[in-house]
Amino acid sequence: MTSERPLPHVALSDHAHNRLGLRRTDADWLDERMADEATRVLVVAGNRLRPRNGAVEWVTPAAAPDGTVVLLGDADGVVHLAVIVAPEEAPGEPDEWVPLRSVLTVVADHAADQAPLLMHAVGLAEWHHATKFCPRCGGTLVSRSAGHELRCTQCDRAQFPRTDPAVIMAITHGEGDDEAILLGRNAAWPEGRWSTLAGFCEPGETLEDSVRREVDEEVGVRVGEVSYFGSQPWPLPASLMLGFTGKAISTEIDVDGAEIAEARWWTRTEFEAAGRSGELVVPRGISISSSLIETWFGRPLDGPGWD
Repeated sequence: MTSERPLPHVALSDHAHNRLGLRRTDADWLDERMADEATRVLVVAGNRLRPRNGAVEWVTPAAAPDGTVVLLGDADGVVHLAVIVAPEEAPGEPDEWVPLRSVLTVVADHAADQAPLLMHAVGLAEWHHATKFCPRCGGTLVSRSAGHELRCTQCDRAQFPRTDPAVIMAITHGEGDDEAILLGRNAAWPEGRWSTLAGFCEPGETLEDSVRREVDEEVGVRVGEVSYFGSQPWPLPASLMLGFTGKAISTEIDVDGAEIAEARWWTRTEFEAAGRSGELVVPRGISISSSLIETWFGRPLDGPGWD
């Protein structure tokens, strides 16, 4: 049995903010919020954040630089905005600005209520950063709807943020004490780091078949029953992670050798022993991968031996 505390990825929905979608085209209201010292503003340089003193910094509108204003919404009665600036125009030194992934552990441990706001802000910043020209005519794009729309100045076509569906899965075989979970190690990861398998859904494919195809392609294991687990926004750069559990109908592993360098089955006894010794490192924090592994393991991964 798992503990009664929320699973790690649930922090992203437990503290969801009111996005105030109807206010995005209200220029007067937005101007008033930018003039209000109670408003909190997150400065994003390209697609990077600048943590200060171990925390993500929110500033007053007066302290924010000029840039593309994005309305995030209302959290606990306070309006939150983001201002996106070009990296070369960002305040401070370039190395002070880091990717979202670099601050997720701090956010998970000390400010989980900020996670949805950060995901929202960086997701839009990534989109603005990558979407420079109209895909229809190549014209210049300008920001509209408080950063949630880009409109072409030539053909007037509107562009909206995209989200790519990706599946992430905890595949198991066996029963009871003999049940084992399938984990893989990406070729780019350091030795000892393992995680659940993941991949993108392709056109014309169901999510369940995407799970089966990705596992088969990456490690040669065939999967039968697939069940939905939960979802998590993952703007790195523009994904929605859709979590699944699945039952393997074959156990022989044949890694693809490209993306996946190594894969293996772990029983709970093996998993715990390797975690305590430091041989095995798995995702922690607010990742849905952490939630999938924790649910299978039966208890949190933050006790003795996992510190």
